[in-house]
Amino acid sequence: MGIMGFLRERMGKILAIVIGVALLGFIAEEVVRSGSSFFRGDANDIGEVNGEKIPYVKFNERLEQSTQQFKQQSGQNLTPQINSYIQETTWNQYLTELLLNKEIDRLGLIVGADETTSMISGNNPDPQIQRQFVGADGQFDKAKLNQFLSYLQTPKADAKQIEAWGDFVKQLIAAKRQQKYMTLVTNGLYVNSLDAQDDYLAKNKLANFKYTVLDYASIPDANIKLTDADYSNYYNEHKPEFKNQQELRSFEYVSFNAAPSKDDTAAVKSQVDKLLADFKATPNDSLFVQINSETKAQLVYQKKGQLEPKLDSVMFSADKGFIYGPYLSNGSFKIAKLIDSRVGPDSVKARHILLNPTTEGGLNKALAKADSLKKLIEGGRPFAELAKNFSIDKASGDKGGDLGTFGRGAMVPAFDDAVFSAPKGALKVVTTQFGVHLYQVEEQKGSSKVVKVAVVDKPLTASSKTQAAVYSKAQSFLTSLTNDNFDAQAKKANLPIKNAEDVSGTSASVLGLDNAREIVKWVFKSDKGAFSDQVFAVGDQYVIARVSGIKPKGILPLDAVKKQIEPAVRIQVKGKQLSDKFQSALNGASSIDQVAQKAGSKVTPLQNIVFANPVIPGSSAEYKVVGTVFGSQPNKLSKPIEGQQGVYVISLDSFINPAQLTNNVREKQTLGQALSQRSQGQVLDALKDKANVKDNRAKFL
Repeated sequence: MGIMGFLRERMGKILAIVIGVALLGFIAEEVVRSGSSFFRGDANDIGEVNGEKIPYVKFNERLEQSTQQFKQQSGQNLTPQINSYIQETTWNQYLTELLLNKEIDRLGLIVGADETTSMISGNNPDPQIQRQFVGADGQFDKAKLNQFLSYLQTPKADAKQIEAWGDFVKQLIAAKRQQKYMTLVTNGLYVNSLDAQDDYLAKNKLANFKYTVLDYASIPDANIKLTDADYSNYYNEHKPEFKNQQELRSFEYVSFNAAPSKDDTAAVKSQVDKLLADFKATPNDSLFVQINSETKAQLVYQKKGQLEPKLDSVMFSADKGFIYGPYLSNGSFKIAKLIDSRVGPDSVKARHILLNPTTEGGLNKALAKADSLKKLIEGGRPFAELAKNFSIDKASGDKGGDLGTFGRGAMVPAFDDAVFSAPKGALKVVTTQFGVHLYQVEEQKGSSKVVKVAVVDKPLTASSKTQAAVYSKAQSFLTSLTNDNFDAQAKKANLPIKNAEDVSGTSASVLGLDNAREIVKWVFKSDKGAFSDQVFAVGDQYVIARVSGIKPKGILPLDAVKKQIEPAVRIQVKGKQLSDKFQSALNGASSIDQVAQKAGSKVTPLQNIVFANPVIPGSSAEYKVVGTVFGSQPNKLSKPIEGQQGVYVISLDSFINPAQLTNNVREKQTLGQALSQRSQGQVLDALKDKANVKDNRAKFL
């Protein structure tokens, strides 16, 4: 009974404890499973702007779109540097939209239904609409737009097209709202007559003056001993300049070079040597390249200057079947074979009809359709008409398939080789990565010798044996590290310590490391002084890093910028000494010549200097000096002026005033346009500066 009574009395407390422990266990399990923490915030958010979270999934969708657009428009390979650029651009666009939309919503700016209709199908549609629907003359075709809008209303309309059009219209509306906001801002700007008069004088009023200068370089750096007070004075005077817009970190690292050894080089060259006889004898050079070469390049005719220099100098005078190599080029051993040479046109004018095998039901059906179109053209149907109706390349299709005149190498290899090999006027079909092309060469211009060269390459890479040996050294170095012996161990191993200063969380490369993304991600998750818990493989280097500095977002403390500002502090201290020297020379002096004589400097006369271009000839821009000139009275000695190159004393001779400004309309218009153009960027900068932005990209990208 005693035990049961005890349990009854305390059952509430016991249940509370049991439930609490269970909840705590559940929470801990979620934290471990998701990798997040209640104290670190939501791990699914890549950022936050004024309390509005940016989900990683949404941002990544936008990033994927930007990446695909870049690839389509540029055709470039995505290097770590390009990826970093795309990420940064996409992030800034995302921030801009969030900040502007918040201001737009606050002001209640909308785009009404009638305005949307007018923007799409009114008398003067939005420029983006007009660019999408152009006729054969390259001008906006209203009939084409109306035909497309009618199609969207029919049961035959493709669901994906409807969705894409809806997204496009949403983008138009969003852009229109932003345009209205910017118009409100720019309409509030005003340039008055006094502004115009000041600008006119700044550009046309001339000053004639003399100056004498004591260069900062006249005092050796070794003679300047900087004190804590010197640093503090400079820091306090320039504190706003040390505002960090984003967190920056620095790290030190040592690297172990895993470049190919002599044995590796010999082994790769031996591989290429063994291919020589077979390469010379093969009846199918293209297949041989596809099987044996690291680079699966299509074999095409090339003109002089398109081959790499080593081949360019020998292939145009060699006989068919000639083999050059093995030779080392761009990190690979190569052998090259001259397959053929001929005389061909330098440029061609061509047109095409491009078909998409996917939408045509497969490659065979696309080829069959191309053949049908070819027969129609041969039977008298206009090429241009069929191009407009059937080509998926709308840019050329609307111009009758016209691709213009282009030189060899301007198009993708398969198409390029086809059009430069085709006789004028013939209708031909070729397949490329873009689809099936029915093409016709309309004109051929010029002629020169071209060659078709097959190249087999084997990259010179370190063997697994070499990599393992170097990795073992790096791993051994890592295991020898403690919290305070990084420098000592590097010195013991005769390894130079390299520095990566002020790295952002999204940096893809740093000094000496082209693809350092994984290292940067580790650095931004670690504490100052920590060394990496793993060996990072970066190209042919094995890297071990240590976090050497953290600069948080916001105004940086003096300690964080002390090294950075040291040259400027030294200049300021020199300036004080040189100013004192000039001040002593000014005492009792009545002319600038007397000042220069006392100070041991010389006098230089200057004429026709304008306020808008404050450059001292033979020196640099000296804003303080020229500003002082235009605020001076004639024949008055100035106080010492600490400029960019040294400390100056000036004496104004005279001003030459321009003709009276009688009509300031043009001046006001010019100033107003410049002000309007600057304002849009400045508005965005002001919104970003005011916003509370949390950037977590370093954890995700």
